[in-house]
Amino acid sequence: MATDKLGDMRLFSTAAALGSLSAAGRKLGLSPAAASARLAKLEAALHTRLFMRTTRQLRLTEEGRVYLAHCLIALQAIEDGEAALQAGCAAIRGKIRVSASTDFGTHKLSPWLDEFTERYPDIRLSLTLTDSLSNLVQDDVDLAIRFSEPDDGTLVARRLAPMCRVLCASPDYLARHGEPATPDALSAHRFIVLVTAAGPLNDFHFRRGEATWRFTVPMAQAWETNDGTIARRWALDGRGIVRKTLWDAADDVRAGRLKIVLPDFIAKEPGVYAVRHRTRYMVPRVRALLDFLIDRFERETRAWPDVDTCRV
Repeated sequence: MATDKLGDMRLFSTAAALGSLSAAGRKLGLSPAAASARLAKLEAALHTRLFMRTTRQLRLTEEGRVYLAHCLIALQAIEDGEAALQAGCAAIRGKIRVSASTDFGTHKLSPWLDEFTERYPDIRLSLTLTDSLSNLVQDDVDLAIRFSEPDDGTLVARRLAPMCRVLCASPDYLARHGEPATPDALSAHRFIVLVTAAGPLNDFHFRRGEATWRFTVPMAQAWETNDGTIARRWALDGRGIVRKTLWDAADDVRAGRLKIVLPDFIAKEPGVYAVRHRTRYMVPRVRALLDFLIDRFERETRAWPDVDTCRV
């Protein structure tokens, strides 16, 4: 019975990935009739419908999405156990699913991951870049790099480095529009705003000593995008002032392509975190990647002067 249930879970998760029950059946060596019967048996056992099926489309129900997240964890755990038995618990092999923001993932993390896979050639990567927070279970993520401390008790976070967000603009933009001396002067400027699934990130906070400021960018006058890499390119093109993490802006600032605006008013934040799900066993490959990232962030941080004050 357990073996049948496991086979049903594999069929279900494969059908969800391929978007086709018949394609999933072919991949697993089942006829269309056998695949349909097994899925029907699974739905009957669960007392719920997992897919909405038409002649052209196979779409997960809400219950199906919930069940899929747990199926993927269970199947991954079995795969990890089999790999450990075959190659030893210390083997660094298999697929790691990583999530990060678009700009950081493209310009920093991706080259680091190339270095990691050169060290461990049996590793395969699944890299998801998004500027909206990922759900680690539903998106099947082993490790997420986040620029804020998670407040979800189901997650485990490891601080990797200091962090702050800075306003920056191109020298050309500042030559044309002037450089604001205080947060109160920002209302005269143009802005580039990142928009996530939770809404626009247009609320800026500043601190100098005990004094604090808040500035909200009027979206009607802003350039807006849901892609951090596009926001960075627009800033380099002189479209306006953009808010970036120090990790995204550092190379451009050091090269003179961008300049930090209001450097004396930066509000420090808790840090950069590697985040994973509390219920997921940390297999050797994920442990190896975490150790690698801890070292890589530390080396990068040491290369920056005055990093504790969040200055480049």
